[in-house]
Amino acid sequence: MSSAPPRSPTPRAPRMKKDESFLGKLGGTLARKKKAREVTDLQEEGKSAINSPMTPALVDVHPEDTQLEENEERTMIDPTSRDDPKFKELVKVLLDWINDVLAEERIIVKQLEEDLYDGQVLQKLLEKLAGCKLNVAEVTQSEIGQKQKLQTVLEAVRDLLRPHGWPLSWNVDSIHGKNLVAILHLLVSLAMHFRAPIRLPEHVTVQVVVVRKREGLLHSSHISEELTTTTEMMMGRFERDAFDTLFDHAPDKLNLVKKSLITFVNKHLNKLNLEVTDLETQFADGVYLVLLLGLLEDYFVPLHNFYLTPESFDQKVHNVAFAFELMLDGGLKKPKARPEDVVNLDLKSTLRVLYNLFTKYKDME
Repeated sequence: MSSAPPRSPTPRAPRMKKDESFLGKLGGTLARKKKAREVTDLQEEGKSAINSPMTPALVDVHPEDTQLEENEERTMIDPTSRDDPKFKELVKVLLDWINDVLAEERIIVKQLEEDLYDGQVLQKLLEKLAGCKLNVAEVTQSEIGQKQKLQTVLEAVRDLLRPHGWPLSWNVDSIHGKNLVAILHLLVSLAMHFRAPIRLPEHVTVQVVVVRKREGLLHSSHISEELTTTTEMMMGRFERDAFDTLFDHAPDKLNLVKKSLITFVNKHLNKLNLEVTDLETQFADGVYLVLLLGLLEDYFVPLHNFYLTPESFDQKVHNVAFAFELMLDGGLKKPKARPEDVVNLDLKSTLRVLYNLFTKYKDME
């Protein structure tokens, strides 16, 4: 009985070829091999640097993020920070605000880094907020043209913000490089400067990974970036007034001011059989504020212009914002407070609004 012929060793050859083809993916010819190894090594350096013992979480490094020139630097937000609910809320609030401002322009921003980096949307946003027209080309495709437009837009922003002491945590390269931290710093500053009708989440801080190439190797460091503090600090950062001093250092005098304001508003609201005992809560829906302005300016406010019995937050904000418009029509300065702050029972904001009225109408019977 003849045994089966021994199995041919030829199947080993394809396996060797398979191994060789695998190596071929990394190199092939010496030139390709060297180039691929440089890319692979660079990626590994980036991942190793970022996933050092200093970093609690692995940071995803894309090939384009690790192919740096000597002394070039890249920054990225740590994934744990990106997943933070307050960070996500900040991005969403700013996105919604931009889209509200630019609704008439039929511009819809979906992603801050991708839609703002070339200066086109930032130009429209600033023109809308500041009521100005910038002398820039409408459409620019080239990188040079985009950076020139960005330079013009950011110079206009600087001229607006610098007199008020805002730190400018961005530049043309960071915005055009789609640096989300720089873009958020810019938008938060604009929102605060123009008193945007939004409420930003407070105390938003992100962990930023900074990767720099030195002597052919990637080195990483980690920094914390504070994007927002408290609304009060951001709004009144460089505009402290007498009420800040009263709240901080003279609570006894603050009570006297509150009593004077209650006496002032009741002198007029009593004509409608209305009585105020708590400034903080009774003006929060805007109704008493609108009625008080009608009494002070001696006109009837049509009921269809405001909500007499507001139920939602938005309806209350509408009332307070409408009262602010009446103040402007009456020759008063725009209140330092925001409608949202009054609705949110911020006593200092409410006192500022009422004191604004008191200074003009205190002698009126």
